[in-house]
Amino acid sequence: MWNKLPIAAFLLMAGMAQAQQTLVLGTATPGGGFPVYGAAFAETLNAQEPKLRIEPRNTKGSTENVPMLEANQLDIALVAGELATAALARPGTPHRIVAAMYASPGMFIVKGDSPIHSIADLKGKPVVLGTQGSGVTVLGRNVLEALEIKVEAITLEKAADGPPMLLDGRAAAIWGAGVGWPAFSSIAKGGGRLIGPSADEIRQILTKQRTLQAVTLPANSYPGQPAPLQSVGSWSFVFAAVNLSEENGYLLARAIHRAEAALAKQLEQARETTMANTLAAAPRTDLIHPGVLRYMKEAGFIR
Repeated sequence: MWNKLPIAAFLLMAGMAQAQQTLVLGTATPGGGFPVYGAAFAETLNAQEPKLRIEPRNTKGSTENVPMLEANQLDIALVAGELATAALARPGTPHRIVAAMYASPGMFIVKGDSPIHSIADLKGKPVVLGTQGSGVTVLGRNVLEALEIKVEAITLEKAADGPPMLLDGRAAAIWGAGVGWPAFSSIAKGGGRLIGPSADEIRQILTKQRTLQAVTLPANSYPGQPAPLQSVGSWSFVFAAVNLSEENGYLLARAIHRAEAALAKQLEQARETTMANTLAAAPRTDLIHPGVLRYMKEAGFIR
């Protein structure tokens, strides 16, 4: 086939192949929300930007992604709110934001016939908090600590192991966060009920956990959830590796901006992944990757 191509076409194709760079995206363990988001993120951005190819890779989650980014063992990675906030707050932090993913209101889910109707009812009960390396697990621990509610905490190797434990009675509840959490989706379809903190509990949590904020789980985020639910949480982010070039940061930002509608259509929770939200959610503009900032200025987000 190659000897039938015009020389100009051959050179063009060869040049495109050489120009394309592969960026490895760290996600989390199978069965959780991050691998689902990472797959949609990679697919939509790859369709927008021919100079980049994003390849998702399963990791142990945010607690592994942060040091791997610092060691340049990943190019970009998903980092859950609690750990993202802590990483960005470190003096002289090397971490920079590529994009805000979504706000993550934390919730528990129980079986439909469960006698548990409040977080306080979980005292002393076995509760799945998530995987060992997940920032969502950290969020759950912080919420329970702020409310001074002690549970029999269960951590997992794989997020997908959680639902069977609830269904067969080994766990009384599962903790999760955000829209589209796979474990919540599967359990809610079978009549599971979501339980969030009360207004008084939210105030108590925010008083003790200053890095959190009040966030809302939109109505109909899960089957059987007709009304919005108030909770606490924080923004999860796509972080850049320490050595991610300004040019690649720029290309990522441009692709994210162009792909906003397609990403929102493919994944409900990705509706919040926008350049406008990235600018608003960043604690400071200097914590946004230089290439992303360059695109924001060019696109008119920063004047």
